[in-house]
Amino acid sequence: MPDNHRHAVVLGASIAGLTAARALRDTFGRVTVFDRDTLPDGSAHRRGVPQAEHAHGLLAHGRAVLEELFPGLVADLAARGAVPVDIQRDVVWVFGNRPAPRAASGLAGLCVSRALLESYLRERVAALPGVTVLDGHEATGLRYDGTRVTGATVRPVAGGADREVHADLVVDATGRGNRGASWLEALGFERPAEERIDAGTVYVSRDYRRVPGREDFAAILNAPGGPARPYGGIALGTDGDRWMVTLLGVGAGQAPPTDHDGYQAFAAKLPDPRLHRLLCAAEPLGDPVRLRLPGSVRRRYERLIRRPERLVSVGDALCSFNPAYGQGMTVAVAQARELGAAARDGLDGLPARFYARAARIIDVPWDMSAGGDLAYPQVQGPRSRRTDLLNAYVARVQAATGRDAAVARRFLEVTNLVRPPQSLMAPPMLARVLWHGRRAATPAPAPAPRPAVPV
Repeated sequence: MPDNHRHAVVLGASIAGLTAARALRDTFGRVTVFDRDTLPDGSAHRRGVPQAEHAHGLLAHGRAVLEELFPGLVADLAARGAVPVDIQRDVVWVFGNRPAPRAASGLAGLCVSRALLESYLRERVAALPGVTVLDGHEATGLRYDGTRVTGATVRPVAGGADREVHADLVVDATGRGNRGASWLEALGFERPAEERIDAGTVYVSRDYRRVPGREDFAAILNAPGGPARPYGGIALGTDGDRWMVTLLGVGAGQAPPTDHDGYQAFAAKLPDPRLHRLLCAAEPLGDPVRLRLPGSVRRRYERLIRRPERLVSVGDALCSFNPAYGQGMTVAVAQARELGAAARDGLDGLPARFYARAARIIDVPWDMSAGGDLAYPQVQGPRSRRTDLLNAYVARVQAATGRDAAVARRFLEVTNLVRPPQSLMAPPMLARVLWHGRRAATPAPAPAPRPAVPV
């Protein structure tokens, strides 16, 4: 049962912050979440999440963790228009030049807008006994007694005096623009080492009207094809009877156009024709919106020799990924679950325990996204012979996904963080990859119509 003498403060009502608050409620009698934004009542976009207008990915592992933390979440969101999917059967995946065979996989995903998911989590968290969510309050610093962080200083954005808030644990979930490292430095600690990779990716997104059941797929994902094809496109059937479409280019001169005709023409370059056909037939619901994606940053808090007690960073404040890989939300909620487990083991030494667990969560998706970005010669970052070999093997895997449903399923299990990457090198899978990936992948013929699935 929660100890009613304990108070946890979460700085940031992001998905990372909200799920951290939920996980900590199992241990703490009170949890207070502060956010600088004015939080909307419904699923509207908010200023602090500029990426919300673009397509987001909730991987199979992320859906499972969220359902564990918030039982009934999938059914509730489906009732609000989100689309539950079998990730291989209901989604067109194009990793090379051919779409992967579609088959039932048991990988359960959810097509949902960032705005709806965040608003739903906010409702559920605010309804928990002992939890308070306060918007319009910006964190400006930490309270510290020489050994441990004892709270935070927050300032009303609308004006007013600073407020000193006591806490037995402070969680920094303030996102990419966090000041966690600066706060540590101000307390006399070293800043954590950082690893940075910037692929120079640009998104241009646009919503289109979706008629449920008209198409036989719930989503299309054309992954960028490396230096030979540094662009891709995504369409997610989601809440609001919309297709959330995002076209993306990697590197200088590859940004998708923002005018209607140019946008259509860019989609026509993709190896599978279905996304282009969708855009030609569907009604646009607004103008294209452009976003230059920020670079990926991993802050190595787990390597610090000295750190204050009772302070942890989660989500993008700990590691922010290239959003093109769709890993950020899933890694954030997995960290929140581990934070809750670490808190149940006691508050003494909690940061060291949590950061060790979080590093294990981050390692695999970071290696996948960093390795994928480093496949582009113009991207700056540490390269090794191992990186080159792994990228060469992944290219063979991606080619094989267009010819072998079993390879496609295993690759999706790995990218959805439900199996380790080593499973792609198990002898039976290695044989399939080497056999089916030995030939240069050629574009597949236009797909024949399939019976529509309810989306």
